[in-house]
Amino acid sequence: MIDWLNFFYNFIVGVALLLSVLGLWFAAIMPGIDRWSKRFFLTFFAALLLSCLFGLIEIILYSYPDLAAAITFMSFLGTLLLSLPLSMPGVYLLRCCGEDIRSSRLFRTVLGLWAVFAALLTITLFSDVFYYITPETQYLYLRGPWFPLLMLPLTAIMLINLAGTIRRRERLSRKVRLSLLVAQLPMTVTVLVHIFIDIYPLIDICTVLSTLSMYGLILSDQVEQYMDQQGEIVHQRASIMVLQMRPHFIYNTMTSIYYLCDQDPQKAQRVTMDFTTYLRRNFTAIASRDPIPFSDELEHTRAYLAVEQIQFEDSLFVDYDTPHTQFCVPPLTLQPIVENAVKHGMDPDSAPLRISIRTRETELGSEIIVEDNGPGFDFTAANDSEPHIALANIQQRLKMMCGGEMRIMPREGGGTVVKVTIP
Repeated sequence: MIDWLNFFYNFIVGVALLLSVLGLWFAAIMPGIDRWSKRFFLTFFAALLLSCLFGLIEIILYSYPDLAAAITFMSFLGTLLLSLPLSMPGVYLLRCCGEDIRSSRLFRTVLGLWAVFAALLTITLFSDVFYYITPETQYLYLRGPWFPLLMLPLTAIMLINLAGTIRRRERLSRKVRLSLLVAQLPMTVTVLVHIFIDIYPLIDICTVLSTLSMYGLILSDQVEQYMDQQGEIVHQRASIMVLQMRPHFIYNTMTSIYYLCDQDPQKAQRVTMDFTTYLRRNFTAIASRDPIPFSDELEHTRAYLAVEQIQFEDSLFVDYDTPHTQFCVPPLTLQPIVENAVKHGMDPDSAPLRISIRTRETELGSEIIVEDNGPGFDFTAANDSEPHIALANIQQRLKMMCGGEMRIMPREGGGTVVKVTIP
């Protein structure tokens, strides 16, 4: 039975050591973590790593009963360092709540109690009143008469941190609240019971749980920040697309409206309304960070093409076959695809440009198909060319915002086919 307990203890220490190394490594290399969080997690995992290392040295020294003093010193260092990560969740709690850590009553109380614990633990180097080692026994450690007194400051620290987390739960995100509770609740209960009953192996298990919780917190923070950064980049790219409207398109549209006011006032009114709709949809897209109904995107595209058809007259023909519109797309999905087809497919010396816009519902979701009979997409062009950048931005936003995808294919008989699939 004792051999099994020793094996279990060694295994848990090894797991905690591995997790602390991984946590230390991730905290050091991950670029998305802010400076304060990086220092916090580096300190947390460094203290845990050193505690595990001293624990391993202590295990090795078990084979030398005449080195009881060295074993006591290793135990002192390991326990003192382990008390640091057990006390630190309260600091992270205050940071997440936006409180001033140094002036916080919770922080000052925890710091004072930890100093008391460190002072009491130092006494174990010179006295047997808290615990002592008997090399003659295979259990090594025996409790002294004042052992509960040694555990009281550490228990109070964990109870205060846990109470602080519960009290501030409404100010924490669900992820942070759950991580802090997993990191604190099992350990608090275990340490409290350990005052009366020797359950040291359970403390090791709870240490691993606490480490896993903090490890998950650092990873989820990194993923969340990365996704936020990517979403902001995508949104900025979409905004730039709107703000970089072709100057000659705006100039030609305004000129056409100017002349139509005399030649065909009703047509001028219609073009003005279409151009207004186009501009309104463009600038609405800047503020939108969520997918929009496809019907809105289709209205945006119709307004754009109606303005272009006034300018190109019999050189541009559009066919709509869109019975399925009950789905959502990222803003500026269809319109830039169509605009790209017009911009690079219109050639006065060639046949009229014909664009077909179709939608359909399939077993996999919704499909948007845009075809044109232009010169075709240049698949050999550099990826930093203007068409490639615009379409790549659409593809990235499709993937991030709704899990969609876009494929570009050559059209049979010449031209290009762009197929967008929305799950």
